[in-house]
Amino acid sequence: MKVTDILTENFIIVELRSNQKIGAINELLELFNSDDRVLDFEKMKVSVLEREKIMSTGVGKGFAIPHGKTSGVKEILAAFGKSTKPIEYDSLDGKPVQLIFLLIGRENMVSAHIKLLSRISRMMNKDEFRQKLIDAKSNAEILDYFRLEEKNYFDV
Repeated sequence: MKVTDILTENFIIVELRSNQKIGAINELLELFNSDDRVLDFEKMKVSVLEREKIMSTGVGKGFAIPHGKTSGVKEILAAFGKSTKPIEYDSLDGKPVQLIFLLIGRENMVSAHIKLLSRISRMMNKDEFRQKLIDAKSNAEILDYFRLEEKNYFDV
């Protein structure tokens, strides 16, 4: 499974409104509010926010990957948001983030969830790729950058 198998233009926000962690996560979660793949929106939301309480998913280099596993979804879901202004996130490096990739997995799909988290982290570790995403002006452009970058990886 590829990141671009689960991320579509409809689930990308080119400019997040919130400059706070929970607000930004909620903006991304709201994209799934009436999605047929969501069985229980509140359960899905709680899984992500509870995971965030355990340890910040702001991994450094201006990037965060909030995620959760739940029976409240039918399949793995993804959303991406960016901000030209820094978002306070309690990141591991103490710096704000500008790029947020939300990943929500099914409880019984742990292996695929972990592989996707790993792939996203490796992709976002590249300075040039992160800068392209920050500079992107549209959902289509962001998705194209993910497609191009993902060509460097084997399927998971």
